[in-house]
Amino acid sequence: MMTTPVWQHRTSRANIVLWVGWLFLVALFVFCWQVMTKDTIWAFVADAPEQAADLGSRMFPPRWSYLDKLWVPLWDTMNIATLGTLLGVIIAVPIAFLAASNTTPSTLFVRPVALFIIVASRSINSLIWALLLVSIIGPGLLAGIVAIGLRSIGFVAKLLYEAIEETEKIQIEAVTATGASGAQILNYGIVPQILPAFYGISVFRWDINIRESTILGLVGAGGIGVQLQASLNTLAWPQVTMIFVVILGTVVISEWVSAKVRHAII
Repeated sequence: MMTTPVWQHRTSRANIVLWVGWLFLVALFVFCWQVMTKDTIWAFVADAPEQAADLGSRMFPPRWSYLDKLWVPLWDTMNIATLGTLLGVIIAVPIAFLAASNTTPSTLFVRPVALFIIVASRSINSLIWALLLVSIIGPGLLAGIVAIGLRSIGFVAKLLYEAIEETEKIQIEAVTATGASGAQILNYGIVPQILPAFYGISVFRWDINIRESTILGLVGAGGIGVQLQASLNTLAWPQVTMIFVVILGTVVISEWVSAKVRHAII
């Protein structure tokens, strides 16, 4: 006599594995919590709401008269973001073609080097780049521009080389069948396909760099961050609030411009 098999959501083995996995995650959470809080002074944590309320009362209202002193630093910040993005894009384009598997001249030597440059650029935050560059070339806008550029290389090159690898082979084969040279294949077969992605990536990175440029002044790389650091050092909290308002407004506008441009392109 045949018995009808009974359906189960999981087998006994799957249930055991699931419970072991949850147990491991709980143990990992407890361990991480202990590591994070071993030096925590809980008396300060308990007093945090009162201190936050006291600081907030000193930050409001914003010092609107300080706004006149922020236009030049804000313009410097915009220049850092824009020129840094341009620098990063110029360097990232050839690196992207060297990193893409279908355009690199050597998958054994050149491509790994290009991928290493991309990873190295993305691994180091722009604030750290700025800190290093201020030590090397001195404080000022140049350090901020180069820092933003070095940080942008990995971001732009990674997304761009992925777009290059995703190009349609039919169009490339059609151009190749006409007897075109390597440069002509690149110009007529690949570049037209990646141009929308390239424009979108560049504008998106510029939007990100606007935000990152606002804090580079904290390490001496110019921009509105210099005013923020000075206000923090003198405990001028109404000025700090005014700077926050300006930064927020700038980021919102750059986000709107970036979205409009990317929508028009893509």
